[in-house]
Amino acid sequence: MTQLTIIIADDHPLFRGALKQAVNGIDAEQTIVEAGDFETAHKAALEQKDADLLLLDLAMPGVSGFSGLMALRAEFSSLPIVIVSATDDTTTVRRAIELGASGFISKSAGIDELRKSIQTVLNGGISTPNGYQDGREHDPDIADLINRLRTLTPQQSRVLGMLGEGLLNKQIAYALGVSEATIKAHVSAILLKLKVDSRTQAVIQLSKINSSAMVA
Repeated sequence: MTQLTIIIADDHPLFRGALKQAVNGIDAEQTIVEAGDFETAHKAALEQKDADLLLLDLAMPGVSGFSGLMALRAEFSSLPIVIVSATDDTTTVRRAIELGASGFISKSAGIDELRKSIQTVLNGGISTPNGYQDGREHDPDIADLINRLRTLTPQQSRVLGMLGEGLLNKQIAYALGVSEATIKAHVSAILLKLKVDSRTQAVIQLSKINSSAMVA
């Protein structure tokens, strides 16, 4: 029998339970690792090198919007990540896929739909909610921004996300276990890649893609 390792990252225990129920219906031996915040999810991905899937809530302690997806996608390039969110409008779904998600599951989906979506991604496909109309980003500025965000390193993505949460350089340095000088270097690189002149402008750029994805 196939052996699967699946990481479920969501800060709501009841919804983690629903995802576990969906996963348990898949015909395979399973190792399920749960995480209730971003740091735990990141640690799980580091420890589970051969994980088959990461189910990631868009908003949980330690991260908000697409920042977590960008950081994990950059660091764990071969790990399929499926976004799970109550915010399931077309724009949010499309941007999640454009930023590297292998699928998107709405929290309003039933157990059978959850299971089908998970199985689709495990089989190598891309899963999106029922009724989702695929399409390219209509705003050329947003499309360009997404392309620039993709150039950020994992640590730069983490730093940008923390800037978005209003943290100071020294707070970010403490959280990531690096020097404040290192964070300053990351911020300078972020500004260069995003073609902006200040951290405030960088946060504004991030908010442009996160605006519809701030609900859990």
